[in-house]
Amino acid sequence: MRILLVGAGGVGAAIAKIAARRSFFDTMVVSDYDLDRAEQVIAWIEAKHGEQGDRFVAARIDTSDPDSVTSIAREHGVTHVMNAVEPKFVPTIFAGALAAGADYLDMAMSLSEPHPTKPYSETGVKLGDDQFAQAPDWETAGRLALVGIGVEPGLSDVFARYAADHLFSEIDEIGVRDGANLVVRDEVGNEIFAPSFSIWTTIEECLNPPVVWEKDRGWYTTEPFSEPELFEFPEGIGTVECVNVEHEEVVLMPRWLDAKRVTFKYGLGNEFIGILKTLHQLGLDKTDPVTVRSESGPVEVAPRDVVAAGLPDPAGLGPRMSGKTCAGVWVTGTDGDGSPREVYLYHVSDNDWTMREYESQCVVWQTALNPVIALELLAAGVRTGTGVRGPEAFDAEPFLELMAREERDGGYGQAWGLEDRIS
Repeated sequence: MRILLVGAGGVGAAIAKIAARRSFFDTMVVSDYDLDRAEQVIAWIEAKHGEQGDRFVAARIDTSDPDSVTSIAREHGVTHVMNAVEPKFVPTIFAGALAAGADYLDMAMSLSEPHPTKPYSETGVKLGDDQFAQAPDWETAGRLALVGIGVEPGLSDVFARYAADHLFSEIDEIGVRDGANLVVRDEVGNEIFAPSFSIWTTIEECLNPPVVWEKDRGWYTTEPFSEPELFEFPEGIGTVECVNVEHEEVVLMPRWLDAKRVTFKYGLGNEFIGILKTLHQLGLDKTDPVTVRSESGPVEVAPRDVVAAGLPDPAGLGPRMSGKTCAGVWVTGTDGDGSPREVYLYHVSDNDWTMREYESQCVVWQTALNPVIALELLAAGVRTGTGVRGPEAFDAEPFLELMAREERDGGYGQAWGLEDRIS
């Protein structure tokens, strides 16, 4: 296996660092628009693990140009393109991978467009619609696009497939629930506002109309931050208020899993929600460029890019962050004996541990873990197929077994939890 890793930011760097401990691939081309950033990732790996020869190679890439992706993939004989950049670049990387004859993986899918007249009741273009429309091209080419294989989407979808296959005879609701007790402090110890993941993506997810799936109704939308609920997260995180947010799981899971309802709720907190609402009111969430006049002349800039540039880089927050983050799936329904059942399947990532082991903050590290596991299963031939598929299209057991098995025995040493929640 020869991998083109597109993006050497927080998640991309963590993917390379996790993969450096594994032996399932021959070469990983670490690429970024900033060549220095790609080279720094490889330098970290070599300082940690010793010289790598040509196992890790740096390259500069233009993610806005599919020909750039194709050219680099062909130059290095790439078999798999791993997309680790903002979802706005999905169409070009997706096209470049197919043109290169390579398989493709991503952690966030092609962007949505709200319904032009009824954005808070009906869907317009859904997340991933553009990619699924191209599924016949991938099938004809005999290539696989494994989409949404981060943590959410990704591990959450694997948990949902496991629940459907092993825990339930009938599912009422699959509810992805994400919460954390993370705190970021400044140099003198004051708690500050600093999103632990890309603010560009966070704005996209949180201010777009959330999507809900119901078997009798199909996909529909609601107002942002709708249906707040208190959810109890494990391992000391505690109770967090969660709200509806647009996310890929809701458009992925119903394609392969039989459930009466699918939702995604995220624990944002009142401060974060207030900031997002203010950004929207001021128009700072927009992606279309506006003209900014300066002493050197007019400059075209997207307001959302300005917000992203003004906040700390999530990749560098680790030393100032403490706490844990939890990704999981809450499932209700009926078990094999016909009795009501309610479970929460989850994985918790502790920032102290991820910083100590990988010098990566826990949110980006937890996201990066799952595509590496998926790549290893593809390399071993455990996962095969063509077309455009989500994580829940595959048997969950090999993934979860490899994830939880101790590192000394060839696994990743990441235990996952299952809580029965009916008293």
